[in-house]
Amino acid sequence: MPVEFIGMIGTKDSEGRPDGPAVDPEFTRRFARVHEEAGFDRVLIGHSSSSPDGAQVAAHVAAHTERLGLLLAHRPGILAPTAAARSFATLDHLSGGRLAVHVISGGNDAEQRRDGDHLAKDDRYARTDEFLDVVKRAWSEPEGFGHEGRFYRFDDFRSEVRPLQHPRIPLYFGGSSAAAHRVGGKHADVFALWGEPLAGTAEQIAAVRAAAHAAGRTAPPRISVSFRPILGRTEEEAWERAHGILDAIRRRGTAGSFFDRARPPLPLGPSVHPENAGSRRLLAAAARGERHDRALWTAPAAATGAAGNSTALVGTPETVARALLDYLDIGVTTFLLRGYQPLRDAAEFGRTLLPLVRQEAERRERAGAAAG
Repeated sequence: MPVEFIGMIGTKDSEGRPDGPAVDPEFTRRFARVHEEAGFDRVLIGHSSSSPDGAQVAAHVAAHTERLGLLLAHRPGILAPTAAARSFATLDHLSGGRLAVHVISGGNDAEQRRDGDHLAKDDRYARTDEFLDVVKRAWSEPEGFGHEGRFYRFDDFRSEVRPLQHPRIPLYFGGSSAAAHRVGGKHADVFALWGEPLAGTAEQIAAVRAAAHAAGRTAPPRISVSFRPILGRTEEEAWERAHGILDAIRRRGTAGSFFDRARPPLPLGPSVHPENAGSRRLLAAAARGERHDRALWTAPAAATGAAGNSTALVGTPETVARALLDYLDIGVTTFLLRGYQPLRDAAEFGRTLLPLVRQEAERRERAGAAAG
C-alpha cells in the first residue's frame, strides 16, 4: 500500500495576518491549494471548542480543490450520531467521495466543558464506541431502526443519504490510552499517534493490533504518526532553524504555529501535568533526552507541555526522509506533517520530502514483490 501524507490547514493566516479574521476564505483556499499542489493526500481540518465549524470549512475546501482528500476532525457529544451520519454522508457526496472523519474523544476536561460536555474520560470513550456503532449502522442500514443505549436513544431512524464511498467513509481515530486503543482498535481504519521515539511507537502499534484482534478483526487498523519537520539545506542550517523556532515558542508561550487558538499562554515546562496519555508519553520521552533515533527532537514538546502534535524531525530532507522510512519499517503507513511556517513548509515538503519518501517506499515495495 502506498505511503499516505496528511497536512493540516487552518482558516487564519497566523503568520502573515496574525490579527486578521478568524475565517479568511481566500487564505483557506490558498492554504488548501498549496497542499494539493505539494502532493499531500489529505488535509486535516481540526476541532476545538473555539475554532470555526470544521464541516463548513471542509465543504469550502472541497469546492476549491480537485483531488485533495479531507480529514474532518469530529468530537462525539456535539451532535447526535444520526445527525452526524447524515452530515458526513452529505459532505462525502458534495466532495466527490473525498471525505474521511477523524474521531477524537477529547483529552482535556476543561476543553470538553466549554461545549457543555461534562463526562469523565472513560465515559467519553464509551460514548464514542456507541456513537460509532450508530454512525456505521446509519450509513449501511437499508431500513429504519431504533436504538436504546447508555448515551443515545432514538426511534425509527431513516436516512435518505448514505456515503458515496463504498463500503463507507474511512474512519481515523486518535489516542494513546488503553481506552483509546480499545475503541480505536474496534472501529478505526487508521489509528493516529503522536511522534514518539521508534521503540515507544512500536509498543503502541502492538497495543492497537492486540485491541483489534480482541475485537474480532482480521485486519488491524493502519497506523498514522504525526511530526513537525524542520528542514534545512544542511544539518547545521536545519538545527539553527530548529533552535530559532524553540526560542520563539518559549517567548510566545505557544507551539508557534497556526494551530494555536486564542487563549491564555500555556504553562510551560516540566511542571505541566496534562490529562491525556499522549501528551504524558511525549513529556516522558522528552525527559529521557532531547534527541532520539535518527532525527527526532522532543524539545518543543517539553517547551509546550506537549500541547498536541509537538515533536519535530530535524535535518536535511534526506535525513528526515530516512527518519520517516524508519517508522515505515515498524508498521506506520501514514504521516501527518505540518510545519512551523505553514505555507512555506507545506510547499517545501512537496518539493523535497514527500518525493524522497515515496520513491524509496515504492522501490522497497517493488523489491519485496520481486523477492516474493
